[in-house]
Amino acid sequence: MLKRTVLFDSHLEAGAKMVDFSGWEMPIHYGSQMEEHHAVRQDAGMFDVSHMTVVDITGPGARDYLRFLLANDVAKLKTPGKALYTAMLNPQGGVIDDLIVYNLPGDDYRAVVNCATRDKDLAWMQEQTNGYEVQVKERPDYAMLAVQGPNAIAKTCAVGGQQRAAVIESLKPFQGAEAYDWFAARTGYTGEDGLEIMVPADQAPALWRQLLDAGVAPCGLGARDTLRLEAGMNLYGSDMDETISPLAAGMGWTLAWDPATRNFIGRQALEHQKAEGLGQKQVGLVLESRGVMRAHQKVIVDNIGEGEITSGTFSPTLGYSIALARVPAATGDTASVEIRGKQHPVKVVRPPFVRHGKAVL
Repeated sequence: MLKRTVLFDSHLEAGAKMVDFSGWEMPIHYGSQMEEHHAVRQDAGMFDVSHMTVVDITGPGARDYLRFLLANDVAKLKTPGKALYTAMLNPQGGVIDDLIVYNLPGDDYRAVVNCATRDKDLAWMQEQTNGYEVQVKERPDYAMLAVQGPNAIAKTCAVGGQQRAAVIESLKPFQGAEAYDWFAARTGYTGEDGLEIMVPADQAPALWRQLLDAGVAPCGLGARDTLRLEAGMNLYGSDMDETISPLAAGMGWTLAWDPATRNFIGRQALEHQKAEGLGQKQVGLVLESRGVMRAHQKVIVDNIGEGEITSGTFSPTLGYSIALARVPAATGDTASVEIRGKQHPVKVVRPPFVRHGKAVL
């Protein structure tokens, strides 16, 4: 039986088309994926992300534990509430999951991991606690809304009340804070400014309704995917997984090599990969002619070799197709993609494709 978030009835009332997403019954759209995409780029839209897993990591050993567990270094988190994007790796250097971790008062931490990897993530995190005075606790009592777009913060502040608004307006990008009974963070998965808000689950339907009344558009998984791909953001299970190194998935910037004395899971394997050289890299592709690039289509690089698209779609903002692909490391500025048996020339670019509603190509 599919799981449902506390907002399931709210989605039906808003006219959502529901689909199976990693065992959860979630909205794919509310009538028009294209309109939802543009709402986030031009105004404000909201997503139910309560299917994602909130995990609190507490105890005197939490910091040292996370410095071993994660490839990025939580020692960077010197500002209260500051967030860090990172990967959790296996000993072979493959990506178990990508996640955001926030520091909380008292040297505690909060992580948000993907719903599709929930069980293996929690089991892996618990397994690594050996030798550390730390507690790993899932927080199913929270629901989570992502409110994204150029007017997202203003519209959320308008419904949150003066006291919450004061906290939210003080947040810097990639920072979170307790806003009374909310935990609000200036993070997201769309390439736009906005918030991800954790609220007590029983309060989520009322907040959803208030945001609707304030003109925030309900948005489904379809728009979430086109938005994140325009922003050049990876999707777990498509652009990386346990067999893919972050070095081959465009995530090298999330690896904290210094200090050299910090050991983290997967470090030895990654150092070996760096020394040997990787045969592949992640790039962006642009198809300005007719057609739509999709995952698993072949990428041909003349006189060099072949690669594969990991995520592809039609970009509503740009008006043509874009993709992320893993290609031979020697790939230059051009390649071809095989679509329905025909080769189409594409430009090879560095993601993102869109930032704050505008093309960056």
